[in-house]
Amino acid sequence: MDNIQKFAVPIAIVIAGALIAGAVYFASIGRAPANAGAGDPPLQPSVNIKDVKIVGNPFIGNHNAPVVLAYWSDHQCPYCKAVEVGGIPQIPITPAIPELIRDYVDAGKLKIVFKDYPFLGPDSTTAALYEHAIWELYPDKFYTWRKALMNAQDAENAGFGNEASILELIKTIPGMDGGKAKTLVAKKTDAYTKSIEADRAEGASFGIQGTPGFITGTKLIAGAADPSAFKTAIDEQLK
Repeated sequence: MDNIQKFAVPIAIVIAGALIAGAVYFASIGRAPANAGAGDPPLQPSVNIKDVKIVGNPFIGNHNAPVVLAYWSDHQCPYCKAVEVGGIPQIPITPAIPELIRDYVDAGKLKIVFKDYPFLGPDSTTAALYEHAIWELYPDKFYTWRKALMNAQDAENAGFGNEASILELIKTIPGMDGGKAKTLVAKKTDAYTKSIEADRAEGASFGIQGTPGFITGTKLIAGAADPSAFKTAIDEQLK
């Protein structure tokens, strides 16, 4: 009995530590960048969509829509996939973006602007580079490509999102040429990289510490929120 008691406390400490570590990991995956400190307090700065750089970024909707939603994302982020297309069993929310497109974008009331925040690995950066090229070459097919990319997302750094897989995906979308996209990425990598880094720095300056992150009006929406959170913020601006 003494021997059992002797080892019981250390074993309990190890188990508790493992449980806490696991809880922290699953709570933060897809939300906070790898360099965020576990003890960092959440930032709650004041924000305003008028302060967000919009010009030059990919978007869907009426150019002059009365409401703008800026959306920072990482193409490997499961929470981004959950909010855009769903299909993540561990994140059982109703995808907000399809409802926003149906109820606001298609009605000319909302413009969704896509901002870069890659932090999950090299494939995240590669996908962001190709997003810029696709927007430059095929703006009318941009969201078709982006939706297909999100639907094809696999586990983080599991292979999809590298150049070869993106080029294969492009082949499935009529009217798009992967060779042209590859050439443009090679030609403009430096320029695209500066834009990507600027987007991420801008998001961080507004208190966005991971993906997805959204700003509309004076509201910061952090994480994969339900559609109602977005609709409330949008409707307030349409009054």
